Amino acid sequence: MAVLRIRYLGGPTALLEYGGLRLLVDPTFDPPGEYPVGDRSLRKTAAAVVGPDEVGAVDAVLLSHDQHPDNLDRGGRAFLERVPLVLSTPAAQERIGARGLEPWESIALGDVTVTAVPARHGPEGSEAYAGPVTGFVLQAPGGPTVYVSGDNAALELVRAVSDRFGQVDVAVLFAGGARTALMDGAPLTLTSEWAAQAVRLLDATHVVPVHFEDWAHFSEGRDTLLPAFRAAGVADRIRLLERGEWWELPSVPDDGTT
Repeated sequence: MAVLRIRYLGGPTALLEYGGLRLLVDPTFDPPGEYPVGDRSLRKTAAAVVGPDEVGAVDAVLLSHDQHPDNLDRGGRAFLERVPLVLSTPAAQERIGARGLEPWESIALGDVTVTAVPARHGPEGSEAYAGPVTGFVLQAPGGPTVYVSGDNAALELVRAVSDRFGQVDVAVLFAGGARTALMDGAPLTLTSEWAAQAVRLLDATHVVPVHFEDWAHFSEGRDTLLPAFRAAGVADRIRLLERGEWWELPSVPDDGTT
């Protein structure tokens, strides 16, 4: 029996089944094309592998932020209308009516505790340009500790998560090394090397990368993740899924057998 199931849906979007809940991370369903962000645009290069109807009902959306179309597109916004709860930043609460959580603030969803954790969408000083973002930590009695990084590029904030929660069992890392002209090409999310460093900081047993493909502004991707993890000595921990693929963390029998 699985205590956690994750389905990678492409881009930042992932479906988590955990603690009796179905949680969707950063819903994106739009087709390829150019998507405006202020006076610039982001180019999506691949279609979603599933539509909102196939995703089905979810108990909540974990939304890293609402201001960028590669994390919440038009199809994703429409999907929010059928979701009973959206957890995100206080800014998203003002703009789209999400339940905004401050860093380190927790909310109970049944047996699952969801804690918002700090994230920074680029180098120091990027908050004024990229806007606020959040990550999440999920915990349940007898269940694994799960970290969802959101669009975070700050390893010192990963370290703060580790200091607060200790070892993380499963890390869902946004790992495409996103770069735009916004911050003179500085990474706006974890590079592959930084993702591997994050694994070591968290002592994460399993890592599911997301948000490393399907958009043109990613500077790194599927071909750089495994080499970076090998170089850091953590290649055995990565679960590099294909679009639409499920991965599950099985429960451990009481007698310790497998």
